[in-house]
Amino acid sequence: MRLAMLPGFVLLLPLAEIAGFVIVGRAIGLLATLGLVVLSFAIGMALLRRQGIGILQRMSAEGRTGVMPGRDLLRPAMLVIASLLLMVPGFISDVIAILLFIPAIRDLAWNYIRKRFVIVGTKKGFAASQSSESGNRSKPDSKVVDLDEDDYRREPNKDSPWSGKRLGE
Repeated sequence: MRLAMLPGFVLLLPLAEIAGFVIVGRAIGLLATLGLVVLSFAIGMALLRRQGIGILQRMSAEGRTGVMPGRDLLRPAMLVIASLLLMVPGFISDVIAILLFIPAIRDLAWNYIRKRFVIVGTKKGFAASQSSESGNRSKPDSKVVDLDEDDYRREPNKDSPWSGKRLGE
């Protein structure tokens, strides 16, 4: 999803969830609708407790060390996201959560997300960017420039009003 579409999504999702409540409430009744909402919250809570926040902490730790979060780590993270979506009251978020429990859908999501991972680490004092695509250091249209110590040298600008002055002069 493009970032420009996010505000529209955030505004339209609650309206769609309310419409879902009305449609389901008319079909099965008020108490059954409320029972489904409470049941989905309880299932989401149980799944979140089972998966735990540990998987998200593990992803963060691996990202800080420069390790590409792999498929085996992202699958449990998607299950955590699915359990959080089950806890949100509404049937559309529940449908999205149930779809995330299907392994084929998780694989599609992994293929979509994998191309967008960029791991940034340090190497000999300089920032190095590494994309997940086929071992390339960066894409040709990337804005990341990787320089060695010999590639970058800065000479002081003698015409600058700040050159030669100390703080407080």
